[in-house]
Amino acid sequence: MRHPLRTALAFTGIALSLIAMPRARAAEPGSANAIFEHARTEASAGHKNVLLVFSASWCGPCKLYERFLDDPKMKAITEKGYVVERIDVGERADDTKHTNTPGGEKLRSQLGAAAEPGFPFLIVTDAAGKPLVNSYLKGDKSNNIGYPVLPAEIDWYIAMLQQTAPSLSPQDLADTRAYLEGIARRIHH
Repeated sequence: MRHPLRTALAFTGIALSLIAMPRARAAEPGSANAIFEHARTEASAGHKNVLLVFSASWCGPCKLYERFLDDPKMKAITEKGYVVERIDVGERADDTKHTNTPGGEKLRSQLGAAAEPGFPFLIVTDAAGKPLVNSYLKGDKSNNIGYPVLPAEIDWYIAMLQQTAPSLSPQDLADTRAYLEGIARRIHH
């Protein structure tokens, strides 16, 4: 025999526990966390890693790296192994045209960057969000390669690619090195 009052109380208890249950909050649209979540989803679907570029609009080396990423040949190579996302950090308070990506500095820190690593700062994560490598030259937190120009910086950038993008061919790596060395020659002359 069923007891209607007991059944109603049971359902009420279940409903109240579901209401009180903590829910995972979606990241704020346009926030660093939302950008990172989207990149991780794409990376997982494409069997790639995520390349996060922490940069600022006023940063010259950041603009060089953007040109590198936008170059048709370099873009095709980079996108073989990575979903690339840019997160703005370090924007100037008096700049009315550019703002930091909400949560960008916090995400950069959570992924292993020092308080102010320099620009651009690169972090490669797997599709689950685990940091794999960053642009600190061989892990030295006082030496961010930024846009790689010096031979040791270019070597480290290529090592980052070798560690985290096994889909890149030896020719892809050679073409990347040649591009970076070509820009480096123009900068130093």
